[in-house]
Amino acid sequence: MELFHRRQFVRLAVGAAALPVVPRIATAQAYPTRQVRIIVGFPPAGAQDILARLFGQWLSERLGQPFVIENRPGGGGNIAAEAVVRAPADGYTLLTIGAPNEINATLYDKLRFNFIRDIAPIVSMIRFANVLEVHPSVPVKSVSEFITYAKANPGKINMASAGIGSGQHISGEMFKLMAGVNMTHVPYRGSAQALTDMVGGRVQVMFDAMPNSIEYIRAGTLRALAVTTATGSELLPELPTVGDFVQGYEAS
Repeated sequence: MELFHRRQFVRLAVGAAALPVVPRIATAQAYPTRQVRIIVGFPPAGAQDILARLFGQWLSERLGQPFVIENRPGGGGNIAAEAVVRAPADGYTLLTIGAPNEINATLYDKLRFNFIRDIAPIVSMIRFANVLEVHPSVPVKSVSEFITYAKANPGKINMASAGIGSGQHISGEMFKLMAGVNMTHVPYRGSAQALTDMVGGRVQVMFDAMPNSIEYIRAGTLRALAVTTATGSELLPELPTVGDFVQGYEAS
């Protein structure tokens, strides 16, 4: 996940984000002098929202001005991105972005902005894996067992995601193709809503962002089977990668 703004974003903002390294900024270059908005393209309690609030609090404490989080869900992050593109290019409206913003560039035929042209990066906030997780009622404990179970129950397993075109959705669709399984996609308006139904057993599987799910996994409320990265995760080192299993399966 990264923090983005308009391409004309004042270079002072980059310097402000680097304050722990640069001890003092000249008075003429002071930033910010008023409230800064951080726009999140997804509902509260999702990974982007949680990280934006932690990051915003950290910046507020160090820069002496409020960094206010504003949730504008919809369109897989497109509504928030367009709002930032249309905002004044003065450094006071920021945007958190993630995989959905990259996916949207190919998923949507017509967008009212050019993601590469209209916004520019400020800082990388965090990198994390998606994790393949199931509700404990699903009688599997490994990816290979899950593939076997899914093939024996085609179309009967509900796969939750944070919405069409989200990272969770694309991860799930790739898994379906690679493993040759048929699962029913159930899109939600955000990760928090999807997780609520996952914990309640109304949907059975999800490829969720690790910050959203890790406490549920540690508590045993959800069962993690693997991570989607090429290598393992430091947070859950006991988990294998999905690629360790799906390479041996052929789509049928």
